Amino acid sequence: MSEAAAQFNIHDAKTNLSRIIDRVEHGEEIIISRAGTPVAKMIPLNRRVDRTGRGSLAGQLVVADDWDSTEVNESIARDFGLT
Repeated sequence: MSEAAAQFNIHDAKTNLSRIIDRVEHGEEIIISRAGTPVAKMIPLNRRVDRTGRGSLAGQLVVADDWDSTEVNESIARDFGLT
């Protein structure tokens, strides 16, 4: 059985936002409450791709010599119903 999410009132959440975000980044779910009533839930985002920066795909993509030919452009236009 999973344990209950930690809960903070709005004042404490504002005061401790950095710490709360650190906890969320480590997998915790945090509930923010106003006057004891839960109003928001902070959950970790799962990144689809963890890229290291620009050029992270360098050397991994192959571009055909005719990538911008009239035939290729017409074929793509047909695939998208643009002709």
